[in-house]
This record gives sequence, structure tokens and C-alpha cells, in this order.
Amino acid sequence: MLRAVWDQHEATARNIHTHVGAPRHLAYTTIAKVLDRLCDKGLLSREREGAAFVYRAAVDRTLIERARMKQALGGILSPQVRPAIAALVDAVESIDPTLLDELSRQVQARRRFRRGS
Repeated sequence: MLRAVWDQHEATARNIHTHVGAPRHLAYTTIAKVLDRLCDKGLLSREREGAAFVYRAAVDRTLIERARMKQALGGILSPQVRPAIAALVDAVESIDPTLLDELSRQVQARRRFRRGS
């Protein structure tokens, strides 16, 4: 549901239910409860507009996606790192071969950053 709010920039529970909940046969109250919990966790903010709350992302999408990826990779990459890295490269290549070039650019940029150049 956080993705849906990011995609829409702001949304009501009704909007989210229409786009996410209804196709998955989730009750409106389930959507509203999850949105409230995301607010409690500081991931969303909300403001009352008329009878409904309008939800907005309180955290940048990139920060959350990086944290989730770091957590996922942390479990995958230990203790046998080399086979896991090879599997990651294979997976990236199977999704889109040009992503390997982007991955290489990101690695080079990180190395330059570490060296301070």
C-alpha cells in the first residue's frame, strides 16, 4: 500500500482500496487499518480533508527500497558470498541484460566515492 501512495503521491483509503484492495478482494476496513499502521510507523502522514483522510508518503521511496534491498541481500550473501553474487548477476541479467552495465557503473561510482575522487 505504501507503493500505491508513492505512485499516486497522495491518496485516500477509498483510492487505495479501489486500486489495491478490491482487486485482491480485501475489505475497505483492512486497507484503512494498514494505512493507519503505516502512519503509526512514520511511513505515511495523513491530513483530514472533509470526511476522509488524505495519506502522503512521509519517507522517500529510495530510502525504503535501499533499506529493504540491503536487508534482503544481507541474508542472501552470508556466509557463502561468491555463489550468491554469481546468482545475483545471473538474475539481473535475466531480467534485463542492460542492467549489468548499470550495476557496473554503480560499482565504479561507489569505488570513486570511497577513494574520494
